Parts: sequence; C-alpha cells; structure tokens
Amino acid sequence: MKKNILITGVPGIGKTTLIMKIIEAMKGVGLVGFYTDEIREKGMRTGFSLTSITGGRSILSHVDIKSRFKVGKYGVDVAGFEAFIERIPFFDDKISMIVIDEIGKMECYSTKFTKLIRALLDSKKFFIATIAFKGEGLIAEVKRQPDIELFEITRDNRNDLLQRILNRTLSRPSH
Repeated sequence: MKKNILITGVPGIGKTTLIMKIIEAMKGVGLVGFYTDEIREKGMRTGFSLTSITGGRSILSHVDIKSRFKVGKYGVDVAGFEAFIERIPFFDDKISMIVIDEIGKMECYSTKFTKLIRALLDSKKFFIATIAFKGEGLIAEVKRQPDIELFEITRDNRNDLLQRILNRTLSRPSH
C-alpha cells in the first residue's frame, strides 16, 4: 500500500477544504503540517497566509510584498515561508502523519521546501498533501513518484473523497 497521498484538482475546487476536514478527522494521531488560507481585504483576495496545525501563522504571499519571487500579482515571502516551516517538527519521533497544503508554485520557490518534500516522501511517516493541478519541476516530479496515490478532486467526487482517503489512511499498517 502506498504511504503518500496527493490531492490535486483545479483551483477553487475544494482541496484546502478537504485538507481541513482530514486534519479535523485525524486530530490526536501525531499530526503536523500546515494549511493555507486566502487573505481577503474589502472582498478582494490580496494574498495567502499559512497556519501550522500545531499553532503559528505566517504570510506566504501578498499583493503588497515586494519580492523577486512572484506568482501573478502576489509577491512571495520565501524567507518568511522558510522560517515558518523550520518551526514545524516534521521529523519528531512522536509524529506519524504529515499534512501539507500545498505543493504549489509559490512554495516551490523555496529550496528548503523542495528538500523537505523530498525528505518527507522518503520518510516512514504517512504523508498527505495537496498539489497543484498543473506544474513543472517539483510538482511534476512528486506526481511521478512510485510511492504516491494521486486523487483528483472534482465537483462529482468531492463529497465522497474525504471518506475514501480516511478509509485508506486508517487501513494503513503502522511503521
């Protein structure tokens, strides 16, 4: 059985919502990681924030961030992102499951993040992540890994996918 689960789908389909439901359902199982949220100001999306499952927040990107790393209108705070992920105890012995939202273009500007993702995929820890629907580099590389199961979330399956992933996760043999 493959130990790494990736969830992909077009933007806005519900990947983060699904990850939030997985986090809620798996509380108490030695879980760490992070999820992303939109930053909205006056009804407009102006950036993305990060929240650690174990506490802590950071800004990933914002229209007001001046950076050489940009995705569309958003400047990406790579140094802030790297400081944020360094505070998460991904490799603590008490941790059995990692959840990351998401492996996307903004996150992939960080070499620390790309190294982290490769290490997590190779670790014995159960790994669940959302991943961009399209992308090159690390995004394409991760999707080609032999030890992943890729789920595409769609309007037709998004209500059933949570239970399918939880069933898959709970039936996994422990290491």
